[in-house]
Amino acid sequence: MHFRSIIRLLSYITFFMAVFLLVPAFVSVYYHEEECIIGFFLTSFIMLVASSVAVLISGGGGEISIGVKDSYLFVTLTWFLFAFFGALPFYFTGVFDSFAGCFFESMSGFTATGASMMGEIDTSLKGILFWRSMTNWIGGMGIVLLFIAVLPSLGVSGASLYGAEMIGPTKEKLLPLMRDTALVLWALYIGLSFLQVVFLFFGGLNWFDAMTIMFATMGSAGFAPHDASIAYYDSVYVNWVCIVFMFLAAVNFSLFFHLIRGKFRKAFSNYELKMYFAILCIATLLVTFNLVSKGYFNLMAAFNHAAFQVVSFMTTTGFVSADYSSWPFFSQMILYILCIIGGCAGSTSGGIKVIRVGAMLQIFRNAMIKRLHPSAVVKIHIGSSGFSTDTVQAIAGFTGFYFANIILGTLVLSLTGLDFLITHSAVLLALTNVGVGFGGLGTDISFSIFPDWALSILSFLMLAGRLELFTVYSIFTRDFWRR
Repeated sequence: MHFRSIIRLLSYITFFMAVFLLVPAFVSVYYHEEECIIGFFLTSFIMLVASSVAVLISGGGGEISIGVKDSYLFVTLTWFLFAFFGALPFYFTGVFDSFAGCFFESMSGFTATGASMMGEIDTSLKGILFWRSMTNWIGGMGIVLLFIAVLPSLGVSGASLYGAEMIGPTKEKLLPLMRDTALVLWALYIGLSFLQVVFLFFGGLNWFDAMTIMFATMGSAGFAPHDASIAYYDSVYVNWVCIVFMFLAAVNFSLFFHLIRGKFRKAFSNYELKMYFAILCIATLLVTFNLVSKGYFNLMAAFNHAAFQVVSFMTTTGFVSADYSSWPFFSQMILYILCIIGGCAGSTSGGIKVIRVGAMLQIFRNAMIKRLHPSAVVKIHIGSSGFSTDTVQAIAGFTGFYFANIILGTLVLSLTGLDFLITHSAVLLALTNVGVGFGGLGTDISFSIFPDWALSILSFLMLAGRLELFTVYSIFTRDFWRR
């Protein structure tokens, strides 16, 4: 383990975040919010001091060496530190009673979960609302991925760090240099973000609402600047702008790169994209007809709300356009399944990911074929390419471990004394990074009902879910620390 290298990189990325904090600080200046201004500048000062101390501890200059284990530890610590320092503005402005609540809100933001303890959002400080939405956007594409863009100037290759943070069973390198891949992905992310802001302006939103909604949409997170979420605007136009960009944010960003380069066939023939679109279409139709048959809405209103909530849950964004918790149980079960599936690999969404679900279905099919034809040779094929044995084992192991986390997490949180639906929803939305649950959790019921120890566990699950389990859990194993 190269601890000095890890500490020095952490010092650089801490300095990096201190600069980011100036953005919500200036928003607070614009709205004349003195307590926010002090909170943001004080946090930024603390981070600059911490960064300077870390540089001294690491020995200053010299070569930086990062291996696979180092990258896992660095990525995990980076996300933890961002959540810790990101919690300080909440703490200094007295938004929450305990630091555990502040840390929970910050972790929820950076991991693009969108679960919130905040009440009376409409009357909250603008600077704080802007910051918590901005954390959605920063964490959506990836904190370390943004940092990778400047790593070559520090003498470090970002390949191992990219693999430790990016989501999905396989990681596609778009260009020969890792820095160029990071720059392309962030350029696409910024471009789509700009487009959404423009469309929201046309929908009558002011600059503050347009920016905060964009942050939450593109980060697949769901922090909204109003208590009623997207339902506040009561606009079919705004709903559909969010639907389109929620959908796009949950698509593998490498496909946008192929489209820009004119490789339309490669992009549109993608197996995961087609499966993702098919699931959304089928789920929307099922929920629409269920709502119409039960007399909840007329056909057009049912379709609009069904499409919005289906896309919101499957992309793990967590926006709300209607009170889905009062919908028929059948519709709620579809939403429940969708948030577990999640979006595409290489996107900003959470969940297991569509490509893993497709692979697991083939594993089940192949198992049946082998029972009927023991001598048959079967392989896992996703589109035109096949998966190696190691990748298949990793997918099966990840899926099993994912559900084990849901079960064990629900068991532990049952010690709070809250009912099963609330505790299970809390664990599910934390691990899948969806932000809103069932039984009113995340919509009518705030996470402030949980004690501090439960909030800490949920914060850990959000981090584990965002980094897809293995990056976080591996550092707690004996083999990780063995030379």
